[in-house]
Amino acid sequence: MLTLGILGLGEGRSTMSAALNSSKVKLKTICDLNEDLCKHRSKEFQFFNYTTKYEDMLNDPEIDSIAIYTPDKWHAEHIKQALLANKHVVCTKPLIDDLSKAKELLDLQNKTGKKLFVGQSSRFFEPAKRQRKDFEAGLLGELITVESHYHADHRWFLEKSWALESSFKWLYGGLSHPVDFIRWYLPDIEEVMGYGMISSNGKAAGLKNEDTMHFIFRATDGRIARVSGAYTGPIQPAQRDSGMSVIVRGTEGASQADYHELRYAITDKTGEEKIVQWGDKTIKYYFRFEGQSHHAGEYQNYLEYFADSITNNTTAYPDLKEGIGTIALLQAMDRSLKTGAPVKVSEILKTHGLS
Repeated sequence: MLTLGILGLGEGRSTMSAALNSSKVKLKTICDLNEDLCKHRSKEFQFFNYTTKYEDMLNDPEIDSIAIYTPDKWHAEHIKQALLANKHVVCTKPLIDDLSKAKELLDLQNKTGKKLFVGQSSRFFEPAKRQRKDFEAGLLGELITVESHYHADHRWFLEKSWALESSFKWLYGGLSHPVDFIRWYLPDIEEVMGYGMISSNGKAAGLKNEDTMHFIFRATDGRIARVSGAYTGPIQPAQRDSGMSVIVRGTEGASQADYHELRYAITDKTGEEKIVQWGDKTIKYYFRFEGQSHHAGEYQNYLEYFADSITNNTTAYPDLKEGIGTIALLQAMDRSLKTGAPVKVSEILKTHGLS
């Protein structure tokens, strides 16, 4: 049983639901600087052990692990404090926004021996789990390429003042999901090239960074992959399209996992075609609140995966090292957008003394 403290009760709402519904996780304390939000979550879940001081959870010997859902710029410091307090860590994506702090975290984790798991929740959604299982079973043969996208009509974001700040980038907040799918199948990305733009809708609202992007990746073994993201315009209805998909193409078959629709299709090496559409009961497991804005089922899946890794002393992926690699890749993508030229991931890592 993993005893958990949750820091940050915006996105942490899903983690509360996940922990309270899991037989492998015990929720001990929730924390947010905003006491009104603490009270609101307490009432929502009928769970009343909250604090507005992070130190209270860090100093609690009963808490094994801290789950971090604070703004990106605070992740590195909150991770550091948790490791120093001898806690395991779950941290939402993107892991950190400053790679200059990466080496210190790696050294600290090695010193404390504690585990860190990056909450790349998309891997733990039913279609993606099924796709990975079939791939590892060899049903597609040898991997040729991976394609993924995240397209969403997030024009409502443009009404948020924080979305118009120069620090807000859909590259990190949105595109990091399909990029993680690419790294899942092709972990050794060597070089990336991309183009991006701010759409007419984004320009009219005052958006500072790209809301429409396309990227090509090349791995060290020469295989290539692609990712795209578009966030401020309409998308096709779900019956024809999916907000987020990952397509795996192999030498003997291909498969596609569609995220929000809970749909999976595969043509395996026997030539047999299968389409799986999960039913209403499964949808309610994943989307427990209004619409599809909070994916509590994914969080429960990954919390239990992390709890098992602690019990069995195995590594839960993405771990700290893989998380840092993903941030380096995202920063290479960011640099390519600015320069219009290919960027090697090794150049980003070398700048921060990483390999």
